[in-house]
Amino acid sequence: MSKVKITQVKSVSGQTARQRKTMQALGIKKMHHVIETELSPSIQGMITKVAHLIKVEKA
Repeated sequence: MSKVKITQVKSVSGQTARQRKTMQALGIKKMHHVIETELSPSIQGMITKVAHLIKVEKA
């Protein structure tokens, strides 16, 4: 698997509860918080659901 860096670039304020929980499940806590994780099918699905709130880069 490849590693990816995920950065929150838009606030979860005003988003649905499901999107807020997805961000929490990814481990992103606040704006401009960066996490580095392995890209798995479940992570890819979460990235797709909140793509408008995050920026994804290959690590």
